[in-house]
Amino acid sequence: MLWLTALILWTSVSHSCGSDLQFPSWFKFGAATAAFQVEGAWNVSDKGESNWDRLTHRYPEKIADGSNGNDACNSYYLWERDIEIAAELGLQFYRFSISWPRLLPTGFANNISEDGKNYYNNLIDGLLEMGIQPVISIHHYDMPQMFQDLGGWTNPKIADWYAEYARVVYSLYGDRVKYWITINEPTLTCDWYYGQAILTPEREYYVGPYLCNKNLLLGHAKAYHIYDQEFRNKYNGKVSIANHLMWLMPYSNSTEDQELTEATMQFLNGRYTQPVFSKEGGWPAVVEQAVAKVSKEQGYSESRLPPFTQEEIELIRGTYDYLALNHYTSRLVRKRRPFEDVVQSLFSYVADLDAVLEMDPSWPFGYSELMSIYPRGLREIMLWVKQQYGDVEILITENGYSTGGSSLEDDARISFVRDHLEQVILSIEEGVNVTGYIYWALMDNFEWTSGYNSKFGLYEVDFSVPERTRTPRKSAEYYAQVIKKRSL
Repeated sequence: MLWLTALILWTSVSHSCGSDLQFPSWFKFGAATAAFQVEGAWNVSDKGESNWDRLTHRYPEKIADGSNGNDACNSYYLWERDIEIAAELGLQFYRFSISWPRLLPTGFANNISEDGKNYYNNLIDGLLEMGIQPVISIHHYDMPQMFQDLGGWTNPKIADWYAEYARVVYSLYGDRVKYWITINEPTLTCDWYYGQAILTPEREYYVGPYLCNKNLLLGHAKAYHIYDQEFRNKYNGKVSIANHLMWLMPYSNSTEDQELTEATMQFLNGRYTQPVFSKEGGWPAVVEQAVAKVSKEQGYSESRLPPFTQEEIELIRGTYDYLALNHYTSRLVRKRRPFEDVVQSLFSYVADLDAVLEMDPSWPFGYSELMSIYPRGLREIMLWVKQQYGDVEILITENGYSTGGSSLEDDARISFVRDHLEQVILSIEEGVNVTGYIYWALMDNFEWTSGYNSKFGLYEVDFSVPERTRTPRKSAEYYAQVIKKRSL
């Protein structure tokens, strides 16, 4: 295929000419974690039960190693060590999330946990003392189980409940935090965890993802407006939603595959970005048309994609100060073959397009076979954002490589980081307004349905000892030198 030849040529050229590429002085580096994945202390003090507590305790078979987040990295107790390793790396950003049920044990704003509040105060203040800016995700997958029992993100009231929670977070920490992320990866939250019936076994996967999609965007928008109207003048921070954006390419040079790829880009990425970042707002037209058509064929009385009212379009449109971008992998797009079942594929909704997403067999991958590696995809997806939505500031909030087993020698991760950062520099040269890069993850942690099998950390964590010893891998030393020298 022509694109494969181009890839080989690009790879050889980039590695020969990119060795002295420099980052601008204003570009910032960071690393990330999330509450459920590192904190542990799942039932300490008055913390409430989260949906992931319930899932991992009742359905351990849904986790690859049958594990849970009961202790994780013990960051609830070892937060000072977390700050220490962030400082060892020379980070300018440390991205972490707040646990909704730790801060608000019942989920509602009328009951704020003193212990939960103090834990995050200590973490924020400790980071700032070391000159590290906190980048805080208000919601990163874990919500109070009571709300999940009521449908989670498929319940229309969840947008208001979430917005009230966000107001509490802003009021407690807004005086010190300048970068906010309302919700992490709605694509995974809705299309994967709801669409694959992971969080709610009884959820009908055709309907849940689209209900989740709309309500989640409304929750984000309400949280944004709360900050904009009540806190911006005092604290002058920035608010975004972190979208997992995947780069897609046609399986062949055929017109059919090219058109299908453009449509799938809107299904995969546009459903979560167009309502927020475009000038017109609302759902992408191709998504509305396709879902309405298939819904009718399936015998539904109305489209499974809930429409936005004009008021809702205006509420959501423009609710950003920058674009938080998570990127791990790319895919090829082709038409579904006769009798091929794609409903239970990674992103089942593409059945509404009769599309199939495939990995190119020539692309390498780490421990996670779902994350095939195509570094240029990062640059291409940022160029797509610029083409679709203009010169919006982009902060890369996740990008990482997984390994399995125990090893401090991780040359493959070093190559991954270097190759992706090279694409960042090239995108800056092409006029993309990307201002920072946050690696996932600072340390090994509970990687959701992969449990502790998949290790993304710059620091290895020994989960066999109470101290959860954090030891720098070779990649940590490399990343620290990149940050120090501002060069690859």
